[in-house]
Formats: sequence, structure tokens, C-alpha cells
Amino acid sequence: MSTETHIAPMSRLPLVTAAFVIARRDFTAILFSKAFLFFLLGPVFFGLISVGAASVGRKAAENSDPPVLAVMLAPEAAGAIEAAHARVSPLVDLPAIEVVPAGEATSPEAVLRESGRNYGAVLSGTLAQPRLTGTSERIGRWQGPVSLLAASALDTPGPYPPVALSPTASSQSTVKRARTGTATASVTLMFLLTMLLAGMVMSNLVEEKANKIIEILAAAIPMDAVFVGKLFAMLAVSFVGLAVWGGVGLLGILAGQAQLGSFPVPAVGWPTFIALFLVYFAMAYLLIGSIFLTIGAMAPTVRDVQTLSMPATMLQLGVFFLATYATSDLGSPVEMSALAFPLSSPYAMVSRAAQEAAIWPHLLALSWQALWVALFVRFGAQLFRRRVMKSGPHQPRAKGFLKRMRPARAKANA
Repeated sequence: MSTETHIAPMSRLPLVTAAFVIARRDFTAILFSKAFLFFLLGPVFFGLISVGAASVGRKAAENSDPPVLAVMLAPEAAGAIEAAHARVSPLVDLPAIEVVPAGEATSPEAVLRESGRNYGAVLSGTLAQPRLTGTSERIGRWQGPVSLLAASALDTPGPYPPVALSPTASSQSTVKRARTGTATASVTLMFLLTMLLAGMVMSNLVEEKANKIIEILAAAIPMDAVFVGKLFAMLAVSFVGLAVWGGVGLLGILAGQAQLGSFPVPAVGWPTFIALFLVYFAMAYLLIGSIFLTIGAMAPTVRDVQTLSMPATMLQLGVFFLATYATSDLGSPVEMSALAFPLSSPYAMVSRAAQEAAIWPHLLALSWQALWVALFVRFGAQLFRRRVMKSGPHQPRAKGFLKRMRPARAKANA
């Protein structure tokens, strides 16, 4: 009489618990490794590139949307200035002018603070005694052209009328230009951080595949949990790095406050902008990280990773250029396309947070991005499971001659 022993299959951990186990394992291993110390040196290069990109962005914004001279004079004097501008501008490089209606004029300082305008300075007073109000840099540059315009408008022989200067702290033009620089620097910093972290998670996966660690994990943990756990572990590591870099940067600002001066404040304010930057960074990382992690699952070696990741890298560069171009053209069809496309939406929304004070668009954008994050992670986890684990309870279906030979082979063995 034979006895049979039935061994119950070992139950696996639930998906959420297993993903947490993998995330904690990867997070601890990376955080206390020597490579993480070199990883923390990355912001030095990021800072240099961000400063250069911000300078280029400010210059591009100024060239694409030059500041305007607001004319706040009596109607007859304003008409004379417009006629003089039409005569002289073909011969001399003069700033564009715009007449402020008498009913809307309050004070030069109030005109400079008007939102939606790009006034660099305000011309007030009279033609014989013009007054120029604006930032010190701007009115110093426009003092000569304004004196030339006033003399041409008077159309009387005599010396050029002296221009009185009234410097102000800032104008709408300088604020707009400064916020554009902040937006460009933020987009550049987010792009560099995302690309660096996504590459790290892909390299980590390829290394574990080569060492057969993935097969050991798959014996006890669902492959979907491995995918999700690795993705969120690298996101947690990135937040540790951001905390360290942010703390060092804050100490540098406090130590050299007199030399650094005041930074341009984003439209939504610094606390809200920092919070939005972190959330949009997480969205951008989860989107591109799921793509790179899937590529790592399909690549058997590091050399294959470089080949397969090239299209994704080119796609990310295209997304970065799209978001950077949309930075200086808010509300355009290009910016709307950048906001709607999932991979570029986090970058475009960070740029908008630096330049627009409205909060409700960010609530809509975060909902839209969260939907695509769920889709990307879901699709990537399924493809990850199929590519990494090809073995399992279901064996491949035999075809043709092999299918007919199986019953005969089974009888022969019996």
C-alpha cells in the first residue's frame, strides 16, 4: 500500500507587500554603497548647466519679446512722439513704443507693474522735460533714444532736452524675463536628474539579470512586484539626493546672501513651486523610469542596453527641447501640445508654475499625469514579467512532428 505525500505550494507575498520588500532592499543597498557618494556629486555639473541654460533662456526671451516703452504723455505730445518714432526708427535703433490712454494712466510705477504687459520703462512729463521711469539698467540704456525722440517731436532748433531718470526696483519686463530664466533652469534641472536616475535603475536591473539574482527573486515574489519595487526604490533614493543637494544649496545661499542677491520669485511663490517641482519630478521619473526598466528587462547585456535605450534617449531629448521651446511661448499651440503629451507634461507644467500664478491647471495636469503613470507602470510590469521570466507552469505548445511524438515517447518510457 503506497502512501503519497502532498506538498502544498508555497504561497507568495501579496503584490504590495512584495513590492515594498524589493523597494526596501534596493533602497538600503544603494543608499549605503560607495557609488551613491559619487552620485551626490552630480549637482555640481547640473548647476553649471542650469546657469548656462538660464542665461540662454533669458536672452532668447528678450530677443523674442523685446520690452516696450510706454508713453504716458498728453494726447498731443503722445501723437508727436509717435510721428517722431516713425520718422527716426528707420535710421536709428529705437525701442518699440505704446501709448498708454489717459483714462488708464495712474502712475508710471503702476503701469510698470501691470500684468500681461511687457513694459520696460515709462515716458512721462512733457516733451521739453521728459521723465523716464524704470529699472536702472533699462532707463540708462534708453536715455539717449528718448532724448532724441523728444527733440524730434519738438521739431525746434536747440539742444536735446535732458531726460530725468526715476529708477525703480523692477518692471513687468524684468520680472517676466527673470521668471522665464527660472522656468528654463527648472526644466533643465528636472531633465538631467530624470535621465541620470532612469539610467541607474536600468543598469541595476541588467546587473542583477547577469548575476541571476532576478531568478532567485522570481521564485518567491511576483515579477510585477519586482518591477514596481525597483522603480519606487530609485525614486526614494532620488529624493534623498534632492534633500542633500537642497540642504547644501540653502547653506550656500545663506552664507553668500550679500553676493548672490535676491533670486527671481516664481509666480506661485517659492514654497508652492518647490512642492510642485518635487511632484512633477516624481511623475516624470516614473514615466521614463518605467520605459527604461522595461528596456533593461529586454536587454541581456549592458551592450544591448546601450543599443535599445538609444530611441528612448532621443525621445527624452525631443521632449526636453519641446518643453524648453514652450517655456517662452505660454498659451501657444506648441505649449498646449507639450502639456498634453504625457512625457513632456511634467516639464511644461513646472515652466508654467514659474510664470503663471494660477493653481487649478496643476490639479488637472497632475490627474492627467497620474493616469498615464498608472498605464505606463502597468504595461511595463506586464512586459517585464513576460521578458524576464519565460519559464513557469505553462509550457510552450508543441507543433507538428514534436506534438505527434510526445504520446509515443510517453508510452516508450512507461
